[in-house]
Amino acid sequence: MPADLNDYFNKNKKNENKKSDFNIDFNFKGFGKFNGVIIAAIVIFLIVAISKPFVVINSGQVGIRSTTGKYDPIALQPGFHFIVPYFQKVLIIDTKVRQINYASYEGANERTYGKESIINKESIKVTDARNLPVSVDITVQYRLDASNAPQTIAQWGLDWENKIIDPVILEVVRSVVGKYTAEELAVKRNEIATAIELESRKSVDAQANKPVLLESVKLRGIILPTNVKEQIEKVQIAKQEAERTKYEVERANQEALKKAALAEGIAKAAIIEAQGKADAQKIEADAQAYANREIAKSISKELLELKQIETQRQFNEALKVNNDAKIFLTPGGAVPNIWLDNASTKRTTSYNN
Repeated sequence: MPADLNDYFNKNKKNENKKSDFNIDFNFKGFGKFNGVIIAAIVIFLIVAISKPFVVINSGQVGIRSTTGKYDPIALQPGFHFIVPYFQKVLIIDTKVRQINYASYEGANERTYGKESIINKESIKVTDARNLPVSVDITVQYRLDASNAPQTIAQWGLDWENKIIDPVILEVVRSVVGKYTAEELAVKRNEIATAIELESRKSVDAQANKPVLLESVKLRGIILPTNVKEQIEKVQIAKQEAERTKYEVERANQEALKKAALAEGIAKAAIIEAQGKADAQKIEADAQAYANREIAKSISKELLELKQIETQRQFNEALKVNNDAKIFLTPGGAVPNIWLDNASTKRTTSYNN
């Protein structure tokens, strides 16, 4: 063998010896038995991860399971559920309260998600009893009936709220508001709000399988044309002025009645007082007359003679003191007996019998 070939082989053997120093023997005893199991487990894990044969449904949701495209009639409740990959699918549907705002503001027809699903739409355009244009702001709260969710989605699709809620609310608002004039809409708001809510509930409950549970229908506002609004304001001002005038007239009448009642009371009081005085005088006069009659009854001839004797005795006593006295006697006692003292003409004494 040529020398250069020997050198080549010798170098290769040296290199092989160096590589063998770094080789690790992975062929442990018994390890070869598990190679197939590990590979199978890895394959199964990859299949499960890719196919995902389970679904998790959260609170406020239900699952509609479809098998080869056909919906199951019973909804899956919140929790963990297994499915057959590729043959079964689960459509998760929100059953929390949703809200539609029919209002005049920017951003209508936009949907926002939070604790509730909210849809903003334009105000509902209707006409009143005289065909005047009116805008109505309404807020509707509702939710999908979880027990009938599979039937509802199968019949109406995922856009069920625009097919159930929207037409009902629009039709009810047009029907109710169209019965009133614009002037009546401003003063009968509570009546109109009640009618809209009652009619909306009635229409929604009349749907087959009762797909939706209506929580509330609130009337937020009624926007009238500018000229109608101005006319209503003028009418309101005139009514307020009439009420104020009526109040002033009523107040004046009350004051007049009060004064008349006061004057009548004073007059009656004066009459009562005068009547009382007259009655008192009459009673006094009657008493005096009665006393006089009683006295007159008690005076007799013998009593008068006795009084005459007593008076004469007094005169006699007086004559003992004054001999110059002059005495005038009147028989019968009709005129007083008078005596005059000549010694002192200033002294005059009279005795009544």
